[in-house]
Amino acid sequence: MKIICRKSELQQGVNTVLKAVPSKTTMPILECILIDTTEGIIKLTANDMELGIETVINGDVFDKGKIALDAKLFSEIVRKLPDSEVTIETDDHYKALIRCEKAKFNISGKSGEDFAYLPDIERSNPVTISQFSMKEIIRQTIFSIADNDSNKLMTGELFEISGNQMKVTSLDGHRISIRKIELKDSYTPIKVVVPGKTLSEVSKILSGGVDDPLKIYFTDRHIVFEFDQTTVVSRLIEGEYFRISQMLSNDYETKITINKKELQDCIERASLFVKEGEKKPIVIHIGDSALELKISSAIGSMDEDIDIDKEGKDLTIGFNPKFILDALRVIDNETIDIYLVNPKAPCFIRDADESYIYLILPVNINAGAY
Repeated sequence: MKIICRKSELQQGVNTVLKAVPSKTTMPILECILIDTTEGIIKLTANDMELGIETVINGDVFDKGKIALDAKLFSEIVRKLPDSEVTIETDDHYKALIRCEKAKFNISGKSGEDFAYLPDIERSNPVTISQFSMKEIIRQTIFSIADNDSNKLMTGELFEISGNQMKVTSLDGHRISIRKIELKDSYTPIKVVVPGKTLSEVSKILSGGVDDPLKIYFTDRHIVFEFDQTTVVSRLIEGEYFRISQMLSNDYETKITINKKELQDCIERASLFVKEGEKKPIVIHIGDSALELKISSAIGSMDEDIDIDKEGKDLTIGFNPKFILDALRVIDNETIDIYLVNPKAPCFIRDADESYIYLILPVNINAGAY
């Protein structure tokens, strides 16, 4: 095999597929990136058997072939090359010669025949969405998936498509995030759970352009993302997702409208009094025209008022400040509506169209201590 390409092209391709190289594996071949030119194009692939990424880079193929190179070493070599043309040649003993200007590297590889290729998945009836929209959906929901495997379903996000609407849901036992968007076309109903790791990695390599299309294919066991010259294939999480409809109520006793940035800044100031790992609630008292926010810890205390518009009853309630902040940071509206029932019931942050819904469980507080 012999190829010539720009260092910038090679590095972008390597960085893209590197996200599917496992950090730990009992299969050494999975620690490699496959370079495959048998079809006359330069295709890079990595696969950890749960997530696989394949991308095509621009360059010239002089001799066809394929080789698997250690991902960590190869990516570091490429990163440190001069910004110039790179030549990669291989021989029959799976040795690769990498040349760029005056730099030459000889590294050992493995047979490309032994590489675990991406599963051959039938692709039909793709759901088309802009890369910008998908990147935003992931950003606005990914923070509320669980970060451990005690319940596998909580480490993924529920994708539901019905007609021309896509709804994405995530939860971790303390909060629920829901994002809805309208699609340009209508589709047959789809309901799958996509691993959070997959969505996080896809988000990092999407260009995010409003006019850049992303095609998504669904099967019983896999999801496929196709965009630019890249294909991402991931296993789905099997099982019945949680029934959250009974938790989503439109009933409320108190509704407040508040400036989002003022509330976010206030809670960030309050968080200065919470040490990392400490479960110290912020206490919010809702009065007629102001929201009073208090926090008290061994470091010190803080008390601040924010003007609000209120409907309904006065209320005192406690929250984990991180859970409120995570939601506020991904909402782009200038003002937000917060709906509450009582100090022990979840609060809802949602817009009039319910294009986003954030449900956050409160923390029990001893109101008399504040």
